[in-house]
Amino acid sequence: MSSDLNFTKLFAGSGAVTLFNALRAFAINKLLAVFLPPAAFACVGQFLNFMSIGSATSSLALQNGWTALTAQNKNNQDKLLGIWRGGLRLTTFASLFTFVIALLFCFMAPLEMLLPGVPTRLAQAAILFALPGILATNIITITAAVMNGLGENHKWALINIVTSVWQVLWVAFFLYTGRLSVLSIIATQSIVAAIFAGRISSRAGFSVNRIWKTALDTRGPWLSYALMGLVPMVLSPVVLTVMRMTVASNFGNDAAGIWQSVWKVSDFLFMAMSAILTVIILPRVSASMNRGEFFKMFNPLLLRIMGISLAMIAVLYFGRSILVQVLFSQAYMGAVDYLPLQLVGDFFRAGGFALALVLIARRETVAFLSVEVGSEFLLAAGTFVGIKFLDFNGPMAAYAFENFVYFVVLYILVRRLKWNTP
Repeated sequence: MSSDLNFTKLFAGSGAVTLFNALRAFAINKLLAVFLPPAAFACVGQFLNFMSIGSATSSLALQNGWTALTAQNKNNQDKLLGIWRGGLRLTTFASLFTFVIALLFCFMAPLEMLLPGVPTRLAQAAILFALPGILATNIITITAAVMNGLGENHKWALINIVTSVWQVLWVAFFLYTGRLSVLSIIATQSIVAAIFAGRISSRAGFSVNRIWKTALDTRGPWLSYALMGLVPMVLSPVVLTVMRMTVASNFGNDAAGIWQSVWKVSDFLFMAMSAILTVIILPRVSASMNRGEFFKMFNPLLLRIMGISLAMIAVLYFGRSILVQVLFSQAYMGAVDYLPLQLVGDFFRAGGFALALVLIARRETVAFLSVEVGSEFLLAAGTFVGIKFLDFNGPMAAYAFENFVYFVVLYILVRRLKWNTP
């Protein structure tokens, strides 16, 4: 009974915060859909992929590591400070490297091909603006993950809520005033929120001054988390870029915008589920326990997650016409016909993410990366094959098949884990 109450409390709390994030994503997406035609909307999606790669490489995609390592060491302050210092030093080096690469990319890459329809000068300005924007995003991500690991759920919630409100205000103000290009607005939306995130987290002990004063500098445990975070976070935007360019070359730029809107629905759903599941699952599976204790805790948890996912998918399926109208505009109504297959993939994606968190927490680096890389290549190859046989439904069918395989393989791997108490 207490387990059920705890799950309900955690789910409701994280769900409320996720609702703020969903409303933020909805508001920003709606503003862009109203102001931009489908082709330009696809271009924004392309730019967001570049920012995702930059955020991943500069932060080493260590979000799950910050949560898991903080949860594992929160009762040993000296060790925890050393862990934090090692993570910050690695992130600093990675950020400097990323910014140098971004500057080279800004002036050497064929931006007119990668961002069609955007003047080169505006594209270069957006990339330069993205550098402080990426730094701000990393600050928000790291501080929120640490609060999650410490069990500071109220501060975790406050960081997410403040971020959501400021991002909407930022995008709305500059879109309506026209003082920045659309890409530059997207690039800088997190800057103000990062200042608040830093101040909120410092009250829970995550203070940069305090961390730098410690003599310890622990970097070893971060390697597995860096590999498990960095590879999929870089590979996924690359695969999405290939998919978008494939759709555009076969069906045109407006069709790529329709595909982008279908994918955006999946993004909204995954954002909600992943935020909730990271709060509920990652700290729990990071704790020391034996095999029997783990499956006694995890099996009913996975069943609940799949049930909630199915309910959400059913609601989205029957309300997909209204959903597209609310999220986008009349120009994107063609997406309604292609959502069912995408939603099948979303159902398995939620369960797969829950299983993947187990491998992350147990630092099963080789197994996790093998599945992640294989699934991304399966999605890319499935898109090419799917377009030949199913036309525009091809990318959605490839997504559904890839996530089904992902879920099945991860389920088998988790059941076969050699369970050693850390």
